[in-house]
Amino acid sequence: MPRPAPDGAGSRHSPCDVRASSVRTIRALWGSSHPGPTLVVTALAFALGLSTGLEPWRLAVLTAAVFAGQISVGISNDALDAPRDKAVGREDKPIARGVIGERTAWVAASATLVLALTLSAPLGWRMLSAHALALGSAWAYNAGLKSTVVSIVPFLVSFGVFPSLATLSAPDPAFAAAWAWIAGAALGAAVHLTNVLPDLDDDERTGVRGLPHRLGARTATLVAAGAVVLGAVAVLVGSSAGELTAVPVVSWVFFSAVVVVALVTVWRAVTRPPTRALFRLVMLAALLLATQLVASGGALVA
Repeated sequence: MPRPAPDGAGSRHSPCDVRASSVRTIRALWGSSHPGPTLVVTALAFALGLSTGLEPWRLAVLTAAVFAGQISVGISNDALDAPRDKAVGREDKPIARGVIGERTAWVAASATLVLALTLSAPLGWRMLSAHALALGSAWAYNAGLKSTVVSIVPFLVSFGVFPSLATLSAPDPAFAAAWAWIAGAALGAAVHLTNVLPDLDDDERTGVRGLPHRLGARTATLVAAGAVVLGAVAVLVGSSAGELTAVPVVSWVFFSAVVVVALVTVWRAVTRPPTRALFRLVMLAALLLATQLVASGGALVA
């Protein structure tokens, strides 16, 4: 016969406790998804889709697919990095703190990856293939390429193909123009070369030596600033088919802003010791480049 539960045992799994536990898990998973970059990349996908004139349902599906994909990339990154994060005492990482288990994280990362690809399917096999390439490249970075001299390659691939996610989601799908691939890859290079700057010391302690670590903070910043300017030039010239007199004023404004911020970044990198200010400056330049790219969205298709 079943034994009666001891006093108070029935309250251990009350609906309130279950709900509270679920909320904690969801919060921890969201914290492991790298919320900032996830939201920025999702917003960029939405803006590119909007600027290319996608009809509402296509725009909504594109945005949801990119959002799910970015969550999968972020959580898988933290799940793989959990041992290293524990070793350096990363209190900002829920998995390293034990708030959620690695198994739970992997289930969530896998589920959101499948969801991202499932959502991409109604937009066509070309969009599905391009998104799979971008996500596969990002997962490959997490799985080990981040510690190699070719750590920048996944960023070149994923960000290079990124503008095409919007153009391939259209009823008449087409890859983005070559200049948009260049701009996207340049944006990815800048993001990679500076994103790791705040964690260089921790990475060195745990054996992570990607390209930025080998270049050093100052050189990585200079290369990133150059990449952003290259991307801005590609957008300016490419979107106008070389007719600079036809470039809208708004494009000139963003181009000029990118160049100014990049020059300030170079000046600080050369004249002062590397600090987090360099990271913030390059991220600002990258954000301006992304905005310039969105402003030229109508010309994305070759």
